[in-house]
Amino acid sequence: MSKRKKWLIVFGVCMLLVVAGGVGYAMHLYDKTEETVTESQKKISRDHNTSELRVEEVDPVEDNVSVLFIGVDNSEIRNEQTSRSDALILATFNKESSSVKLLSIPRDSYVYVPEVDRYTKITHAHAYGGAEATIETVENFLDVPVDYYAEMNFNGFVDVVDALGGIKYDVPYEFSEFDSNDKRNGVHLNAGYQTLNGEEALALARTRKYDNDIERGKRQQAILKTIFDKATSTASVFKLGEVIDAIGSNMTTNMTFTDMKNFLSYGLDENVAIDKMILDGSGGYMDDGLWYFQVSEDSKRNIRAELRNHLDMREYADSNDRHEKAKNDI
Repeated sequence: MSKRKKWLIVFGVCMLLVVAGGVGYAMHLYDKTEETVTESQKKISRDHNTSELRVEEVDPVEDNVSVLFIGVDNSEIRNEQTSRSDALILATFNKESSSVKLLSIPRDSYVYVPEVDRYTKITHAHAYGGAEATIETVENFLDVPVDYYAEMNFNGFVDVVDALGGIKYDVPYEFSEFDSNDKRNGVHLNAGYQTLNGEEALALARTRKYDNDIERGKRQQAILKTIFDKATSTASVFKLGEVIDAIGSNMTTNMTFTDMKNFLSYGLDENVAIDKMILDGSGGYMDDGLWYFQVSEDSKRNIRAELRNHLDMREYADSNDRHEKAKNDI
């Protein structure tokens, strides 16, 4: 056998091993993800697992749907039963335009919480009734259906960023913040473009000492997009197993593994358009001595109309009867 043929055989065998290894790794990730999502399942109690603002169940493959991302302020040393939502981002997905709208809801927004039948900060809804009370509050506040939710605590966020080897981000100012173990000034960052580990990224997402809830919401959206971009880059392929482990017991969701797979089209589309949205308003102290963010009614009305239109749901004139609103969307 000639030397050239020998090299071709060796090269061919090596390529087969690489392909086989890649296929094996992909199958491992697939099984690992399915197991993680299954263990993270936590349904919410509503008829047919469908929002009251919907007439029938939705499917991410066929329909435009929404997902509420809830970041909660509990960790290994915090009481999970009374944890508040530290970040709320409502995302709507439109199949036809391959677009996503991300709305950050300020944690101190003054809203009606159906779970306790009174007005308070939207962050308190989670302490009163977990993800279910938070979803009900968001739907009541915006008149936009929440089809799915994904909730993650501090530990999950920190571990995911660390599993990716950190993220690069332009820190807007020097600051000090609590870390995930509630250590005062546990994180200190200087201004400028730098690599952030999990604790540092969390501190930047949480801090609001030097600006306000609106800027905080913008930062959280930008940080999440940075994490998403790195997680879906080719450089992170062999880190995905660690990312899945990091999510593990730190996440709860009502999405099935099939539901999650159906969102892949957005992640794989290089031309997907992501529109970041912010609620306008003003803050101030009320009679109870607490500071609240009062969302502008005009801003809420415009945001509501834009999100409902993105979900291909018609606007309505009367907001008194949810069931009638849903029927109008048939």
